[in-house]
Amino acid sequence: MSDKSLSRLPALTAPNLLDRAIAYVLPGMAVRRIQSRNQLAISGSYTGARIDRAQLSRWTPIAGSANADTIPDLPVLRARSRDQMRNAPVALGALNSTVSHVVGTGLTYTPAIDAEFLGLDDEQAEEWQDDVKRRFKAWAESIDCDVSRQLDFYGIQELVFRSFLESGDCFVLTPRISRTGKPARLTLQVIEADRVCNPDRAMDTETVVCGIEIKPDTGEAIAYHIAKQHPGSGTYAVNSKNAWKRVAARGDATGRRNVLPIFKPLRPGQLRGVPWITPILEPLKQLGRWADAELNAAVASGLTATFITMDPEAFDTLYDEDAKGVILNNAMSWSGEMESGKAVNLLPGEKSESPTPGRPNPDFDPFWIAMVRQIGMALEMPYEVLVMHFQSSYSASRAALLIAWKSFRSKRDLLAKMLCQPVFELWLTEEIAEGRIHAPGFFTDDVVRAAWCAAIWTGDGPGSIDPVKEVLAARERVSLGISTKQAESILHDGVDWEQKHEQRVKEINAEKRDGIYVQPAGSPSQPMEDGTPLKTEGDD
Repeated sequence: MSDKSLSRLPALTAPNLLDRAIAYVLPGMAVRRIQSRNQLAISGSYTGARIDRAQLSRWTPIAGSANADTIPDLPVLRARSRDQMRNAPVALGALNSTVSHVVGTGLTYTPAIDAEFLGLDDEQAEEWQDDVKRRFKAWAESIDCDVSRQLDFYGIQELVFRSFLESGDCFVLTPRISRTGKPARLTLQVIEADRVCNPDRAMDTETVVCGIEIKPDTGEAIAYHIAKQHPGSGTYAVNSKNAWKRVAARGDATGRRNVLPIFKPLRPGQLRGVPWITPILEPLKQLGRWADAELNAAVASGLTATFITMDPEAFDTLYDEDAKGVILNNAMSWSGEMESGKAVNLLPGEKSESPTPGRPNPDFDPFWIAMVRQIGMALEMPYEVLVMHFQSSYSASRAALLIAWKSFRSKRDLLAKMLCQPVFELWLTEEIAEGRIHAPGFFTDDVVRAAWCAAIWTGDGPGSIDPVKEVLAARERVSLGISTKQAESILHDGVDWEQKHEQRVKEINAEKRDGIYVQPAGSPSQPMEDGTPLKTEGDD
């Protein structure tokens, strides 16, 4: 470290001759010496900033920028995160539960246009929304929406969200591709985080940081550099070649979004995300090692092998040299692996002794539960939801689900805003531009455009612990006017009320036609078309 570098440190006390000498050999120690003197010189009131206490004297983290604290560690964090997601039951269970609750069978589009602002009456608005919903459903349910033709839009949602949690971020390209002679249509291509990196693994600069090209004055991402092959692919390792493609974030003439970055910034200026389980990687790994050790010990404790010892004198007198050699070779070739019911011959003079393992360990379960509770706190998942085991009362179990669902809804909202809504707007823009959908003013006024694009994205409901209690509560909320049937329907299973209403009308009309309809108890009695009174619940 040079004198010029030392002078850049925010030192209240200037570096002395000893500091410069140490900096020449041990730059890190020199930095810590100056930081320690600076902190001692500051007369603050926070105990957490003290370094003259033994408990805090060696706690001197560097206050780096969001990118400086994040980007150098990303390759290792991603690899360890994916390893835990593959092999650690707690991490895999948390991932699968979160994906199932946030995405489930997929977030579906429900139109919510501002009909009054757009000058549409109820009939016109309903007709337009039904047509758009029908067309978008046809696109979303076809694998043609995927560049690789593997997944439909709902499968892409799950893949993107899973990759976002595992790697910290994910990128979706939005090219237009022509299929079998048909006009070019919107398609989606999911890019894993590792492929967005600096060309030829160059160092970060003021304008290109970890594969993202930015405007230095605003920090806006203007382009993404995407490797043709994954840096960890076998082909890349063999050929030692790779190529990068620069993809503009938006079209120059139209402003169309060519890349959708999926990540949640945690600090101002942060360009890349960190894996979801980053804060708990170490305790997760240690917990897995301990569980493996306890399992192995319990297995060894349950084995009942027989060890046969031989008297050295008898060995010499009973066997000739050839037989002795065979016995010695067999005994020496034993690997030490235990097998229940196996008889193991020991060498002359050897004796088998092993400490009592005391398994199962009575302290394992309480400590494991305590650690998993802390892991659940970091992941915003109560212990009962994380381990999918409810033993508490109805109130406690419901409280755990409600807390978890706050986190699930937050992540669902993130997915809807960063993936679903932008994809729908790209699709709708394309449909309107090519004349398949009519939307006056869409390209001339941003407010009008937003009114046409307004949508609600709904997913699977949370389910219920006690359906009777929750149905009664929903009925009371609707009766009091603090909720609606639409809101309760979406809360229940994610399906909008109108769709259910249409199906109920069909079913009721069919029952009336066949003479099997039963009037719900408490509802006003209405005769059938021929004047015959309807039966009600409780009638013989």
